[in-house]
Amino acid sequence: MNIALLGFGVVGRGVYDLVAPRSDIRVTHVLCRRDLSLPDATVTHDFQEILLDSSIDTIVEVMGGLHPAWDYVRDAILAGKNVITANKAMVAEFYDELIPLVHQKNVLFRCTAAVGGGIGWLSELERVRRCETIRKVGGIMNGTCNYILDSMTQRGLTYTEALSQAQHLGYAESNPTTDVDGIDTWHKLIISSNIAFGVSLNKHQIPVCGIRNILAEDVALFRSHGLCCKLVSTGQMQGGHFSAYVQPTLFYDDDIESTVPTNYNLITLEGNTSGRQSFYGQGAGRYPTAYNVVQDCIDFTQNHGFYSIFQGKVDICNDNRLQYYVRGSSDSWLESHTAETWGKAAITTPVTVEQMHAWCAKYPNVFMAALPERKDIQC
Repeated sequence: MNIALLGFGVVGRGVYDLVAPRSDIRVTHVLCRRDLSLPDATVTHDFQEILLDSSIDTIVEVMGGLHPAWDYVRDAILAGKNVITANKAMVAEFYDELIPLVHQKNVLFRCTAAVGGGIGWLSELERVRRCETIRKVGGIMNGTCNYILDSMTQRGLTYTEALSQAQHLGYAESNPTTDVDGIDTWHKLIISSNIAFGVSLNKHQIPVCGIRNILAEDVALFRSHGLCCKLVSTGQMQGGHFSAYVQPTLFYDDDIESTVPTNYNLITLEGNTSGRQSFYGQGAGRYPTAYNVVQDCIDFTQNHGFYSIFQGKVDICNDNRLQYYVRGSSDSWLESHTAETWGKAAITTPVTVEQMHAWCAKYPNVFMAALPERKDIQC
């Protein structure tokens, strides 16, 4: 297999290093904006040089972003080249065009590293779907947010202090918006749900609430009630009904989610036969992510491409009812749905996920978190 790497940043360099000792997979070309010299690969700034080279059978896109990444991937598929990507934003955004095009052109496509970094999550979804129906997917999918929340909970840091440390350690970008506002998790939920359920969710109907507004006083209240906050995604299919959302969620101290430290992920599926299965590991990093890219390359050597094509576009209905912790604003709707108060925060009566997210969208400084469902909270 002859590979052209699109991008030579953190993950691209990791793929190059892991492939180097192998005889069955070769990186022959690298597309990079920087001037770079490699002993065994041609470095170019011109994607057309790669596209027109018939010796290159596989494109590995690890540059990130929507454009020109999507333009390159689409053109590569149209040219009959196989594609591997770690780009969750691109796959989520162009899913409806990407997957049919892959099947139409009869090329191989995989994106295992797009969700879970070093966790073989998407590959496992594919295996599970062969013999059972997946009813639910989701969990802790963003290492940056988990590092911030874990640092605030375990070490008593403020949000600003925890974010600064995450940036210093390379877990967070200088502009952390995509992570802390839940967009990265949203992309991963879209891909996971689509593969798990064999559909294409209407992504514009999936609400997202991040952790940007969490304060140390919120974390202290949670701890006093034996609770821990995590940013969690949820995708569910039941009787042809689909729900999906991203939101801060509280867990009891003895829940497995509460024990997930630093930048780790814990992603879970529930099948109608196997029940609950959870996958734990590093959700980011050079070599964990590159590892799954190389695993996809090895799958290609065995002619193993992407999961089955989706069966149609489906709408979202988030009508399940939860109680929420809400701090930062109030109006007549919240007052009429308040069951009790914790300090300056309201604890709502059961309201639908759709109602809660719609209300929060009107108040950009609010912090909210869903309460646990499985047992009564000790007040």
